[in-house]
Amino acid sequence: MPATYSHQGLAYSFDPAAPLDISLPLAAGPGQVNCFWAEPVQVDVIRVGSFVGSVALGGSTNYQRVHLTPHGNGTHTECYGHISPAPEATLNRCLLRFLFVAQLVSVAPRVQPNGDFVVMLADVQPLLEAAAATPEAVVLRTLPNDDAKRQRHYSGTNPTYLEPALAHYLVARNVQHLLLDLPSVDREEDSGELLAHHAFWQYPAQTRTHCTITELIFVPNSVSDGLYLLNLQVTSLELDASPSKPVLYQLRPIA
Repeated sequence: MPATYSHQGLAYSFDPAAPLDISLPLAAGPGQVNCFWAEPVQVDVIRVGSFVGSVALGGSTNYQRVHLTPHGNGTHTECYGHISPAPEATLNRCLLRFLFVAQLVSVAPRVQPNGDFVVMLADVQPLLEAAAATPEAVVLRTLPNDDAKRQRHYSGTNPTYLEPALAHYLVARNVQHLLLDLPSVDREEDSGELLAHHAFWQYPAQTRTHCTITELIFVPNSVSDGLYLLNLQVTSLELDASPSKPVLYQLRPIA
């Protein structure tokens, strides 16, 4: 059965039974997406006395410990605590809503004189201003788009990042959540400036404490640009970041 969702005085329908998962799963081993020199995800069997936490090894149940780095392993969502020492700056305290109207846009980065590939405001702005509604979230798919993004090891490759002016523009349009298929909105090594991070969160002058950035998503080519309902799922960790599962539902205007 179709469901409805209202945004800016307009009504939209969507199919709750047709989710589009744009997260990358977390799995053990080196064959997963990785960035910022994070160790691969590791899953250890817990052993206590004669108990073995593995059914495959003869135990009664599976009981395992997971070692992961949210910022370096798989899809993750972060809050302003990523660049703030404030103890209250945790994702669990900042992200209090989980449904948002999102605009998916696809854009190719431009090569800069220094050889860097950068997503530019001039390419994203017309796509957002042509949208049917002003979104609360923007989902950015970079081109070309291929399945290699699912397992790419980005460390030391200086991957594509955003022009800081783009982050300022998103703030001006009151975009509260930014999702992208890159390791970071900023350059891999930028002497700690993190210009796009600071711009998007407006930190520290007028910090947008409820806003988030989600990195290392993957949007298949079969998913068209357009307006979606975003369900941003995270764990209840009191950290600046959490593994996350953003899910899209295509929105259709109701006449």
